[in-house]
Amino acid sequence: MERWVGRVALVTGMSSGIGRAIAKSLVCHGMKVVGCSRNMDRMKELADSLDGEKGSLTPILCDVRKEEQIQAMFEQIRSQLGGVDVCVNSAGLSHDAPLLTGATEQWRNMMEVNVLGLCVCTREAVKSMHERGVDDGHVIQINSGVGHKQYANNPSGHFYSATKFAVTSLVDGLRNELYASKTHIRVTSISPGLVETEFSHRMFTHKQEVAVAKYSQFENLKPEDIADGVIYALGAPKHVQVHEVMINPTEQP
Repeated sequence: MERWVGRVALVTGMSSGIGRAIAKSLVCHGMKVVGCSRNMDRMKELADSLDGEKGSLTPILCDVRKEEQIQAMFEQIRSQLGGVDVCVNSAGLSHDAPLLTGATEQWRNMMEVNVLGLCVCTREAVKSMHERGVDDGHVIQINSGVGHKQYANNPSGHFYSATKFAVTSLVDGLRNELYASKTHIRVTSISPGLVETEFSHRMFTHKQEVAVAKYSQFENLKPEDIADGVIYALGAPKHVQVHEVMINPTEQP
């Protein structure tokens, strides 16, 4: 990770869970991290807690569903820090919205955050790299195990799973386009199993017992486990591209 010291990483969805753990780890490894989310108070609290670490954390208020806010964020990064060298798309959400009974607005919200927001941030990050001649940048997409396999006992998450299948496809497409442009910018998809965060509690807002039951089945992954996967991918030698990191609990039902 020494070659990343002092360089700039963007982490979306930074106020909680996986994004928060990734941002903290990158700061501790000496990177200048820009974290974005819709919760400035929680981001500032993390930034204050990391004061004195090897790197730094700059929080920017940004809703990745809104392209104009993403554009403004990248302009702020450009003016203050030069540009983005690493982009970690961690922002993501799910609703309790089965295919037969889910609300269209819930599906739209998942698509806007999990797919379109990810694509816009990726496009702008790679554009920033190209503009500055950065040929060793890295894009990391926080995917999911359900982005590779649907589960019959999880109707509430079928549409969410579809958005993550899209991410799996988009990773391959991005890698193909980068190969064609003769760049050495790398792309990694990280697909965790069940991680104990606020995710399920937010998904099952009116069914908290369901969220509690999900996290009670076995020992879940922790956000720090996913952050370790990010460090592994970033720390690979320049001539090595880590295509996919699958991270699962040792026990599953």
